Amino acid sequence: MFNKKECVAMLLAGGQGSRLYALTQTVAKPAVPFGAKYRIIDFPLSNCINSGIDTVGVLTQYQPLVLNEYIGNGQPWDLDRLHGGVHVLSPYEKASGKDWYTGTANAIYQNIPFIERYDPDYVVVLSGDHIYKMDYNKMLDFHKAKNAAATIAVLDVPKEEASRFGIMITDEEDNIIDFEEKPANPRSTLASMGIYIFDWKKLKKFLIANEEDENASKDFGKNIIPDMREAGEKLVAYRFDGYWKDVGTIDSLWEANMDLINPNIPIDLYDPAWKIYSRNPILPPQSIGKNAEIQNSMVTEGCFIDGSVEFSIISDGVTVEEGAVIYDSILMPGAHIKKGAKVEYAIVGEDSVIGENAQIGARPETIEDKDTWGVAVVGNKLNISDGANVAPKAIIYEDM
Repeated sequence: MFNKKECVAMLLAGGQGSRLYALTQTVAKPAVPFGAKYRIIDFPLSNCINSGIDTVGVLTQYQPLVLNEYIGNGQPWDLDRLHGGVHVLSPYEKASGKDWYTGTANAIYQNIPFIERYDPDYVVVLSGDHIYKMDYNKMLDFHKAKNAAATIAVLDVPKEEASRFGIMITDEEDNIIDFEEKPANPRSTLASMGIYIFDWKKLKKFLIANEEDENASKDFGKNIIPDMREAGEKLVAYRFDGYWKDVGTIDSLWEANMDLINPNIPIDLYDPAWKIYSRNPILPPQSIGKNAEIQNSMVTEGCFIDGSVEFSIISDGVTVEEGAVIYDSILMPGAHIKKGAKVEYAIVGEDSVIGENAQIGARPETIEDKDTWGVAVVGNKLNISDGANVAPKAIIYEDM
């Protein structure tokens, strides 16, 4: 056994991310670039170290290569520890055979030996596809004060959005008295954020029982949480009132990026007291050409801008040539936009090249049928030919 840890974090990062379509064809969703210089997984990893949690298991499965390489030894997040640190945990072959992770609960179950090495009192279970800043230590203090078996972070959402989430029904002391998974007619607006703190000994018991039940779906929301409630365990809701965004869809990924340049949205990447750390390449400063016009945008290192950029997120190593126009868009690392091209309300994937005078996406006011409008997406490492037109809402997987 290693040195005992009070709390160990388990970060679920193995989902396919199929709703991000072309952006996750070759990379796991948590490794998708975000906010010009980050990747999605930077947020929960930074939250862990800022919260004093220095032992993190990252559970990977789908397209793990880029994510594994990005995490490395954990040094950028101060998680390169002799005792603890960050560990990438993929499914592996055991004497009883080899199994893929078949659900969130099964993923934790398969890694019970990793958790047991640190003999923790508590385990925090996190998702790898959310953008937020949160002090898990405050949530842990709440969990202890309530003497709970499980604490679930919740966000008060608009009534019309509640059916998209797992919904907690609580009493006046925030004890969870019922739980509904994506209800058609929600009885509450307290949505689960997919952030849990468990008493480890109790969670282990329920994980084993869940695994032994052949009819169970091996999922926290569908099985573990309801099973604990039915067994009479104390479950409590921890109310979070900061910024939180699930970036599991094209629209939500685009919106979360745009929130970074909206002064009315409370997500501050410049707070020295709560830094978001990342593994950034060492690049030269931005080069802003004589023809460049940049307004209300984020432009990171290693870019060459000689066109017009408005209300956009420009990642490292991007080139925007003279006469190119970028509007309300996200250019991921290494994207190259050639002369005269227009990129409007779009996401251009890593290392893709947009040819001269091409049109990617369009402003909504130029579209008569609003049902046909949406964010256009060009996948990673693609070449879009000169003069090509990618319609709004289109998702491009191949060169064109």
